[in-house]
Formats: sequence, structure tokens, C-alpha cells
Amino acid sequence: MDVPDPTVRAGIGLAADYFGSYSVVGLLAVIGVLFVAVAFGAGRLLRPVVPTPEKLLTYECGVDPVGEGWAHTQVRYYVYGFLYVIFAVDSIFLFPWATVFAAPGYGATTLVEMFIFLGFLAVGLLYAYKKGVLTWT
Repeated sequence: MDVPDPTVRAGIGLAADYFGSYSVVGLLAVIGVLFVAVAFGAGRLLRPVVPTPEKLLTYECGVDPVGEGWAHTQVRYYVYGFLYVIFAVDSIFLFPWATVFAAPGYGATTLVEMFIFLGFLAVGLLYAYKKGVLTWT
């Protein structure tokens, strides 16, 4: 009788554990999709459907729509929004740095890395200022 090698059995067990953890993630994903589908289906079945001309109008802040649908917007609004997103994401990077900086043995290295990071941010902000992006007039 041929006895299988114990390392092969251990490898099979490790593969089963590995794929078993992914099956839990897959099962949770399927349950999440089903939950959303049931919620949308229940909403579709339970809501009243009475289309009237008033309900089919576009609603914008309580003002009736007048004129065409396209309006010109200034690009600076997008630039300010983009700058906000950049600095919000960068501030998220500062929190882990603060925890690592307090750990012994990493102080000087993390300090230099963070000043390089803040230098890149300062150069980008200075460039935006020089280009006149930050002026509101």
C-alpha cells in the first residue's frame, strides 16, 4: 500500500484553508448583492407610481428650471475641489507618520521622509499660487 507523503497532505490542507478563507469572502459578497437586490425589488414593488407632469420636471433647489440644461461653470471651482481632495488625502498620510515617528529607532528616518513629502506638497502649492490658480478674482 502506497502511503502519501505528509508534506503533500500538509500542502493540500494549506490550500484548503487558503481557498476556504476566500469562500467566506465570496459568500459575504453574494449575500451583500442579494441584500441590495431585495431592497431595490421591495422598493419597486411598494412605492406608488403616479406620474404627473409636475413629478417629471427637473427639480433643482426649489427653483423651476428655465432655459436650456447646460450652464457654464468656472473651472476654478473644480481646481479648489481638487486641491481640497489632494490635501485631505495628504493629511491622512500624516497620521500614520505621527505614530511611527513616536516609535523608538525610526525618528530620524521618518522625519526626513516626511519633510521630503511636505516639500513636494509645498512645491505643488507654490506652483499653483504662481500660476494664479488660488486667486478668486
